[in-house]
Amino acid sequence: MQPRNMSMSGVVDLAAVKAAQEAKAKAEQARAEAARQGGGGAVSPADLVIDVDEAGFELEVLQRSTEVPVVIDFWAEWCQPCKQLSPVLERLAVEYNGRFLLAKIDVDANQMLMQQFGVQGIPAVFAVVAGQALPLFQGAAGEAQIRQTLDQLVQVAEQRFGLTGLVVDPDAEPGGGARQAQDVPAGPHDALLEAAVQALDAGDLSGAVQAYRNVLADDPGNPEATLGLAQAELLQRVQGLDPVKVRKDAAEKPQDAAAQIAAADLDLVGGHVEDAFGRLIETVGRTAGDDRNTVRVRLLELFEVVGAEDPRVIAARRALARALF
Repeated sequence: MQPRNMSMSGVVDLAAVKAAQEAKAKAEQARAEAARQGGGGAVSPADLVIDVDEAGFELEVLQRSTEVPVVIDFWAEWCQPCKQLSPVLERLAVEYNGRFLLAKIDVDANQMLMQQFGVQGIPAVFAVVAGQALPLFQGAAGEAQIRQTLDQLVQVAEQRFGLTGLVVDPDAEPGGGARQAQDVPAGPHDALLEAAVQALDAGDLSGAVQAYRNVLADDPGNPEATLGLAQAELLQRVQGLDPVKVRKDAAEKPQDAAAQIAAADLDLVGGHVEDAFGRLIETVGRTAGDDRNTVRVRLLELFEVVGAEDPRVIAARRALARALF
């Protein structure tokens, strides 16, 4: 079963734009359904580490990722570093007490999944959150680094996607089911955020932009609205552009801020994140005054689209600082 809704290369399409907003809604729907059916059962510590194959991937990883972050450990019996890393991940899965689920995938028995995730070597660790896949690290990382990565993962999963984890009961029977740790009441801006998602569904980018702005007018720091607005505005800007003309203009006019900005927008929508950032950083170095500031501001907006925690954003911020100073 091929992973769906994976965004491994940073491609920004309509599904990715809506993912953060829809994920929270999915999580809340899952909680409501569990409550309607009696709340389900708590999981035992043994249920926090599972073996997954290609046949069970959609159910055990993709569907579960709408309820709890799923960390994937790609391993093999012959891999000595795997034998060092896997026990650490298993111990931390229990220690984190339901904040994430650990799925172990034997690459020898599941070559298709290995290829679909683009695994180049093992051990390799990925996460899937609300159907969105992202690489975490490769190799036998130290426990301090692993903890830091997991802390960031569970924080993003909760703040951006509303995933609060699973209830763990040491006395529960293994395989007894799962339920969410708590019911999250509807927030004051949920209706407006839902309106934005509906506008995106209808292809109404202007309506989505306005809905996100309405949220931010009352709550300037709202992370869902900030992310959604940046992505919806990007899609709005590239709508109707002629890619051939845009790239021709950018190639012929390396110092033209507007031409380079338009090409960078197309780069990002096409998933070429480093190209988009690099283009604008180079343009910052070639321009001055208002043009330079315009390019700098657009680059910061693109950082919002990708996410402040993304290593490509962190690297690009350093490069931008060098170009400016």
